[in-house]
Amino acid sequence: MTRHRATARSPRPVVLLAEELSPATVEALGWDVEVRRVDGADRAALLPALAEAEAVLVRSATLMDREAIAAAPRLKVIARAGVGLDNVDIPAATEAGVLVANAPTSNITSAAELAVGLLLAVARNIPQADAALKDGAWQRSRWSGVELSGKSLGVVGLGRIGTLVAQRMAVFGMDVAAYDPYVTAAGAAALGVRLLSLDELLAQSDFLTVHLPRTPETTGLIGFDALRKVKPTVRIVNAARGGIVDENELYAALKEGRVAGAGLDVYATEPCVDSPLFGLDNVVVTPHLGASTTEAQEKAGIAAAHSVRLALAGEHVPDAVNVQGARVPEAVQPWLPLSERLGGVLTRAAGGVPARLEVQLYGEIAAEDASILELGALKGVLAEVGAGVVSHVNAPLIALERGLTSRLTTHPGGDSHRSVVALRGIFADGRVVTVGGTLAGVRLQEKLVEVFGHELELPLTGELAFLRYPDRPGAVGLIGGELADEGVNIAAMQVARDASGTTALAGLCVDAPVPPTALSRAAAAVHADHSWTVPAPARR
Repeated sequence: MTRHRATARSPRPVVLLAEELSPATVEALGWDVEVRRVDGADRAALLPALAEAEAVLVRSATLMDREAIAAAPRLKVIARAGVGLDNVDIPAATEAGVLVANAPTSNITSAAELAVGLLLAVARNIPQADAALKDGAWQRSRWSGVELSGKSLGVVGLGRIGTLVAQRMAVFGMDVAAYDPYVTAAGAAALGVRLLSLDELLAQSDFLTVHLPRTPETTGLIGFDALRKVKPTVRIVNAARGGIVDENELYAALKEGRVAGAGLDVYATEPCVDSPLFGLDNVVVTPHLGASTTEAQEKAGIAAAHSVRLALAGEHVPDAVNVQGARVPEAVQPWLPLSERLGGVLTRAAGGVPARLEVQLYGEIAAEDASILELGALKGVLAEVGAGVVSHVNAPLIALERGLTSRLTTHPGGDSHRSVVALRGIFADGRVVTVGGTLAGVRLQEKLVEVFGHELELPLTGELAFLRYPDRPGAVGLIGGELADEGVNIAAMQVARDASGTTALAGLCVDAPVPPTALSRAAAAVHADHSWTVPAPARR
């Protein structure tokens, strides 16, 4: 079962720094949070410190496992100031509705530059010559190397870091090719890179550099079979993850002269201080320094702090790793709050949660990668029915518990609006409730454009009230009069009739919540068969 988050909170959200982070990171958290510190590696100190934390920032030494997450009933977000997340139990966090974020782009430049450095060091034997000279030996002929210019570079994995390496080495005059099953030939060509199969890349490359995540599929990828397909003059660099290059097989290939040299920053087991590879003159090694620059550490901390601020404000966190569709195109981001608001309007209009929710995108928005809007609509639907604190993280789990299924459909054709998000709720008793909204004008104002089949155009910014009644003259005055008697001021009002022309829907934007008695009297005055209110969205 999903553990819904406790709602009590201190005057300012408590952000726990479990490891040493830069002053710039603390500054990025802002003045409106309470920053506390603890040694995250000290379990006895960490667990009680988590009791009041709404956010925790870690690096690699703090273990945020199921026990730690259970000790933090107010926790909303765990942010890792770095790339890896081996020390965070992501399934446990997801079950608890805790968002997990990392800083995936913080070290890409540093990691790419280290790979370039290893390529140069392996090609020119720089560390070996340095060590020999410092030991009193002038050995110019022994440490003669090879040029990079005119050589073939094989990039295994053309992601962010692989792309940066490819771009930099092209400037050296290298002929760059790559293997990546998730990149199209056209995408690679746009980078000036030829896309090859892995076997072709292995056979052609003078230098081979690895830039893949470590997964069951990539572990040992450069192993026994691969190392029998390479040129004997190849030099191999791995600054990605240990284990992708099989270290035992690499050692054998180097000893037998089937590989000319290697540069390694990562190892299957770390820390690694004893390896047969360390005894070879044609191997350059570093102790996992890919992200070890001042700039990368600073960027990681600031990115983590930014994710914390977004999560505490209830906003979309692009770097979340346990949110479906977390990476959202810029054109889609403004539609996420609208989809959540529409979900709340639907639940209020229907008086409950549907059995099935259809999220329908019309017009230009249908051409975007907008799967996150289904998640936003689910969050909005569930937040109105006492499901605890609903987040983008736990909304699918809560929906599953309540038997709510959902799907997203796209319809490129539009009508009077360039883009529309429409929600269609199908209930167990056969009722169907529909609402729709759009973003209007240069300020992208949220507007409600359809409810129960009635077309209207009503701002979605504040308190709302709705009445559905048989259309007749004087109804608008009766509604306004009853609300005025309770001191409720109407800021905007729209009346729309259904296709038959017999039933009207009045939508009102009001300056303050409508008392239930006032709404009941207004409903009775116009013989409304349905009336409801929608509260203003919570301040962020």
